[in-house]
Amino acid sequence: MPPISPEYFSNSVKLKHVKLGYQYLVNHILYLLSIPVMVGILIEVLRLGPDEVLSLWRSLHFDLVQILCPSFLIVFIATVYFMSKPRTIYLVDYACYKPPVTCRVPFSTFMEHSRLILKDNPKSVEFQMRILERSGLGEETCLPPSIHYIPPKPTMEAARGEAELVIFSAMDSLFKKTGIKPKDIDILIVNCSLFSPTPSLSAMIINKYKLRSNIKSFNLSGMGCSAGLISIDLARDLLQVHPNANAVVVSTEIITPNYYQGNERAMLLPNCLFRMGGSAILLSNRRSYRWSAKYRLVHVVRTHKGADDKAYRCVFEEEDKEGKVGINLSKDLMTIAGEALKSNITAIGPLVLPASEQLLFLLTLVGRKIFNPKWKPYIPDFRQAFEHFCIHAGGRAVIDELQKNLQLSAEHVEASRMTLHRFGNTSSSSLWYELGYIEEKGRMRRGNRVWQIAFGSGFKCNSAVWKCNRTIKTPVDGPWADCIDRYPVHIPEVVKL
Repeated sequence: MPPISPEYFSNSVKLKHVKLGYQYLVNHILYLLSIPVMVGILIEVLRLGPDEVLSLWRSLHFDLVQILCPSFLIVFIATVYFMSKPRTIYLVDYACYKPPVTCRVPFSTFMEHSRLILKDNPKSVEFQMRILERSGLGEETCLPPSIHYIPPKPTMEAARGEAELVIFSAMDSLFKKTGIKPKDIDILIVNCSLFSPTPSLSAMIINKYKLRSNIKSFNLSGMGCSAGLISIDLARDLLQVHPNANAVVVSTEIITPNYYQGNERAMLLPNCLFRMGGSAILLSNRRSYRWSAKYRLVHVVRTHKGADDKAYRCVFEEEDKEGKVGINLSKDLMTIAGEALKSNITAIGPLVLPASEQLLFLLTLVGRKIFNPKWKPYIPDFRQAFEHFCIHAGGRAVIDELQKNLQLSAEHVEASRMTLHRFGNTSSSSLWYELGYIEEKGRMRRGNRVWQIAFGSGFKCNSAVWKCNRTIKTPVDGPWADCIDRYPVHIPEVVKL
């Protein structure tokens, strides 16, 4: 690498200061313009003197009608504003499931099982090994007990057992952390994409914890890894119409019935990435949580590209030539994800970006339309809008692509990479493991803004924006408690097996 010249360093520092100055000027333009106005008023008052100001005040005569009419108008406008203002949605707390060490799947175990299960197809075994080497997963990810058998036993009983283990453990932890009782839950939303038994998973929870008979329960399936944020959006809408209510959102993916045992490479890929995991989140619109809640929900933005055939089929559950069911991941997946992300950030940008970034984007857009279409489009700096990023840990390629497109630093994507390394792709719950990582590192401060981004089949890209309500103390429990000191770790491009 050639040495950096002092002139180059000096110029780069000057450009940085120019950009900081521009951002401060545009973002605070109203305050800056108000200063000369206030100074002018103060000078005029000092010039008149106290006697003239007092005589001017006495010369103003108001009768009772003139006083009551503006007062009534002000009260009416204030009443309409506060009645039409959306209710504030608080994230009181959340809990993530931590699998037991008995479910751990080191690389050696995974590959040994693959060789035994696919002994008639060594090319498929070699393919899985190459994927695992470049996956970004670590040696401590977990699979459910039924997958540890040779061959795996994906029975309905085993699938229900995994669901009970994951969901009940997360719910128990949530009750312990928040202190709420099962009878305090008014709304229950469960999302699990690929396992949808009868009775539903939401009914399973109601039966286990003996929830109230008038509870409003929902069970979302088939909506992919972004279903967690869809559940948050649904909970937000329900909490707007049900005052003084608590909502619990449970996000998980049940691996047992969805472990592919065929030879199609596009369907073997999920076996290498998806692992056990689940989360339970308590949301509320009760004002009593105004100071104690961890976060406040600011925005939810959802983008659906399902009208396009390629996007619709890029993550598709189907049978292979031998009749074995699996999830087929298209080669166009990353391209389609990039298009979905572009649509999503176009929608969320005006809601969150500071004026300085929006102005630069507008000027570049106008310049490309009027002067030169070949101008490079301006990518807004979302680091000006958020302190923390939780990118769905769908795989190393997903994180790499978003880091590149959003121009994020290694620290911004650290939570996503470490979550993928420690827990694997836990589907819709991965965002909450990432948020837990940031909290365990002691980085979450009052006023910090968090951007959660997730992708899902269909094809969907969904975002949620949270604002930290109070400085979060380092948790003493949770899935990261016994290993956070080891992280971050270096993750090589290729792990030789």
